[in-house]
Amino acid sequence: YGATWNLNSHGQSWIIHPDSVSEVGCIHTSQGLELDYVGVIIGPDLVVRNGKIVTDATKRANSDLSFKGIKNRLKENPEESKQIADMIIKNTYRTLMTRGMRGCYIFCTDPETQEYFRNHLKSNVSSDTSYSDISDGISINSDGD
Repeated sequence: YGATWNLNSHGQSWIIHPDSVSEVGCIHTSQGLELDYVGVIIGPDLVVRNGKIVTDATKRANSDLSFKGIKNRLKENPEESKQIADMIIKNTYRTLMTRGMRGCYIFCTDPETQEYFRNHLKSNVSSDTSYSDISDGISINSDGD
């Protein structure tokens, strides 16, 4: 998979550019926006193991400023720091997944996590929700039409 990070080409107006469908946004440039559809890539910082969501701040991109200072805090107060990191990671994905007013496509880099979302969403959907498989992985679309 390959795409352009949104700030590389069109600055903060990336979302209104006709080519934005081929660009990738982040929490900082997507927060507060409402789109018809959104696609979210769930990376290795949030995985599901034995039905439980597990977060790992060390798997987050080093360039993510929302984690500035967490590594130092981990040495000083590991429990509190893990709780803060857990909250930031979950809030990031929740914010991204709620940007799509008509639907959200989810792709997980971890197969067990992808299967969890597929099964979890299947058990909580109405008849107007559709699912489709794509060659790179599974895309879950929860349409509200």
